Formats: sequence, C-alpha cells, structure tokens
Amino acid sequence: MPRSSPAQRKTAGRVMHEYKHGELKSGRGGKGGKVKSRKQAIAIALSESGNSRYNSKRKNRSHLAKAKRKEASGRTAQQEKEGRSHVGARGKRESSRAMGGKNATRRTAAGTRAARSRARDGGPTKAELYARAKKRGIPNRSKMSKKQLENALA
Repeated sequence: MPRSSPAQRKTAGRVMHEYKHGELKSGRGGKGGKVKSRKQAIAIALSESGNSRYNSKRKNRSHLAKAKRKEASGRTAQQEKEGRSHVGARGKRESSRAMGGKNATRRTAAGTRAARSRARDGGPTKAELYARAKKRGIPNRSKMSKKQLENALA
C-alpha cells in the first residue's frame, strides 16, 4: 500500500479525534448514530482520507476532496464543537469574523446580522474610533476590528 500524504494523515487524525471524543457519526449526514466501534472508526478514517484499499483510486480521490471541502467550510464535528471555521490554519484564519477572528475572509450570514445590530446602537463608527486611536498613537490599529479599537481606547 502506498504511503499516505500529509493531507490524508491530517484527515484520518481528525476523524480519529472525533471518534475519541464521541463526536464521530456514521451514515449520510450522521443519521446512523455515534460510532462506538474502533474498527468502524478506522474504516471511516481510511475512507474519508482516501486511503481505503476497498475503493478505486478515483473514489478515494473524491472522498478526500469531499473531506477537505468539509474541513474548509467548518462542517466537521470537531470544528463545530470547538467553534472554529478552519482546522489547521496555523494562525492564519482560525475563526470566522463572526466568531471574533480578525483574519476571516468572509462574514457568515449570522455575523452580518450581528454586525448590523451592533451598528444600530448609535455609538461611534469604526472610522471615528480609528481616528481617535491614530491621535493616541495606538500600535497595530489598522489590523484591529471595531470591537478591538473600542477596547484599546477604553
């Protein structure tokens, strides 16, 4: 059997982590219930990581691609439990903007709604806060969110 790639090992590791913490579910959409058997967890890990010897190369590639999409969009049980949107981002984008991460690329729908409700409170705008921070000479102000600017000025 060929050696697995780092991406495959990471996916298999994530699946086994979910199993260990009782979050791994079987079947379409997790409707099959929690996985209690270690053997079944290993089978799921190999399948999701595209490393199963019972599937064709094409099927393995498609399984790995699907798992990567799932991880990238934050739909794994581990990410949902830990409140992250991207596992293994190495500090680049560990959480979405809605969750308070400063490097998120897009806002979630819930984050957009939350931002709108926060904007209605009648307080100073981010631009006004930034101007105040500039006057005070606060470092790294350009990378700060509105909330972070408020905290820095307080």
